[in-house]
Amino acid sequence: MELRESIESINYKLEKNFGKHMDNRPNFRVVWSEDQFEKRWTSFTDDGFELINLEVRELPKYKQYIEARYILERLVPVTGETDLVEKTSYEPAWVFQDRFQNYLPPFYDGCVFVIDSLHEKMGYRGHVKYKDPNVSEEQRMANVQKVQGELFGNETDVGDHLAYGTGVTVAKESESKLVH
Repeated sequence: MELRESIESINYKLEKNFGKHMDNRPNFRVVWSEDQFEKRWTSFTDDGFELINLEVRELPKYKQYIEARYILERLVPVTGETDLVEKTSYEPAWVFQDRFQNYLPPFYDGCVFVIDSLHEKMGYRGHVKYKDPNVSEEQRMANVQKVQGELFGNETDVGDHLAYGTGVTVAKESESKLVH
């Protein structure tokens, strides 16, 4: 799978810019879906046989429903009745795929966009964004639109095909008369 920048670099920047939890784990991280496991209380063996007593097993976290994708995760407290063993858990904030479930490579600016959107919706005021005085508001908005386009694409099939270079354009009748 192609990568724009290394996962280590992305995770380093996420930890540096969005901090760590009290237990020294980063608040946000990017992981590969196939590598993630979590400890859960279960009453079944790996082969599906029912156990007499509950036991803790390390079970796949995403493998069943998110295959071969990078995921931006957020560390959150575990509340209420749950089969999870730990008191905090990484939960998915974003899966790096387009709306057709095609692979997208993770990139730091995309992570920041998702995290800022989460914080904005939560009314979070703990993270103060640095504004570069050398970047105009127009440049900043152009960068935001670029990242939005990379994460979400055009919301139509036609727009997505044109953006990915798989679409075909046909000149209008009025334009074709000008060409001849």
